[in-house]
Amino acid sequence: MNKDIILRATNISKQYRLGLVGTGTLSHDLNRWWSRIRGKEDPYLKVGELNDRASRGTSDYVWALKDINFEVEKGEVLGIIGKNGAGKSTLLKILSKVTGPTLGEIKTKGRIASLLEVGTGFHPELTGRENIYLNGAILGMTKNEISSKIDEIVEFSGCQRYIDTPVKRYSSGMKVRLAFAVAAHLEPEILVVDEVLAVGDAEFQKKAIGKMQDISKGDGRTVLFVSHNMAAVKNLCTRCIVLKNGTISYVGDVESSIKEYLKESSIVKDFKNFKDRKGNGIVTLLKAKAYGANESQLPQTGEVFHLVFSLNGCDNIDSSRLRFDMRIDDNLGQRIAWMSNSLLGNSSKTINNDVIFRLEKLNLNEGVYYVTIQISLDNNISDWIQNAFSFEVNKGDFYGSGKTTSPNQSKVLLNFKIDYR
Repeated sequence: MNKDIILRATNISKQYRLGLVGTGTLSHDLNRWWSRIRGKEDPYLKVGELNDRASRGTSDYVWALKDINFEVEKGEVLGIIGKNGAGKSTLLKILSKVTGPTLGEIKTKGRIASLLEVGTGFHPELTGRENIYLNGAILGMTKNEISSKIDEIVEFSGCQRYIDTPVKRYSSGMKVRLAFAVAAHLEPEILVVDEVLAVGDAEFQKKAIGKMQDISKGDGRTVLFVSHNMAAVKNLCTRCIVLKNGTISYVGDVESSIKEYLKESSIVKDFKNFKDRKGNGIVTLLKAKAYGANESQLPQTGEVFHLVFSLNGCDNIDSSRLRFDMRIDDNLGQRIAWMSNSLLGNSSKTINNDVIFRLEKLNLNEGVYYVTIQISLDNNISDWIQNAFSFEVNKGDFYGSGKTTSPNQSKVLLNFKIDYR
């Protein structure tokens, strides 16, 4: 292995049988055994389908990962991104040796510390302090080495008051805090982190990102980071791998990788057979689409945002006769925003097909939003559809500061400035 390469994955594949534990049938086990004693390849490695969770397959076998190849250099922060079910967590579990690959091999230099799920590796009956020593021992550290770090670990976790309390009494956030502090401070050569920032609060997220930056830049150690938080990926990672249906669909710099990941999620809604609508039907909605900076990119907080509505019955109609109102609600049905062409007082323009709403900087926070449409022609309602369609917004760096806010703090972000005098 090259001296700068700390981890190399070669032809990593992982196969599962759906619905059952193990192979599931005696006949399959016998077929495998008979092939093995004759020196033949496992016959079930020749079958199976790619891992597309949204489609119904024809095979009982699925490849959660298929032919994964990549290298990671020492000191690199590698982001692994993709939709739910793309294979990210499976890959990290294989890298962490929680499970083995069906095919392929992984070569590493040095110790790997993993933070895959809340409380991974913790014994619930042991105290926080005892679990620190347990995790250190698993990493191959001596008791003296762990003792020299324990005060720093406890302080970073913010769990000082509960450190001698059994972990089973910790909240999920406290478990993540302590687990991350242990993994980050026991000096592994490779730190594997899976969605740790999804549970912690804003203060912890800031500390965790800062610590991972210190680990990679200051200590020259390697971080593998999985997250759906694109702002955190952009702020932390030096390179990204995009997974799709268990395969690598893209490898490259962070900006290009995020664009590649987001472009698969633009939304198109067809209203041709939409029955739950009201109005005289002179001008009606045919299609709607929500996207970001371009038609292949998912909306993202702080980026350019488009809502495009294709109409039927315009026939070169003058825009002064048409009123287009759009209400945006959150997932609880609370009104978040309202837009209308009547607010802008535009001069008359000819409408042929599309009405396009454009925001230069989307100020909606991460989440799913629902759109209600009303089209009026000459002050008469022509088409009205409640909750006509929904669109998803990905978290982004709205303020350009490397910080993001939780949707629980605010659904709408305000573009403000502060003067100090």
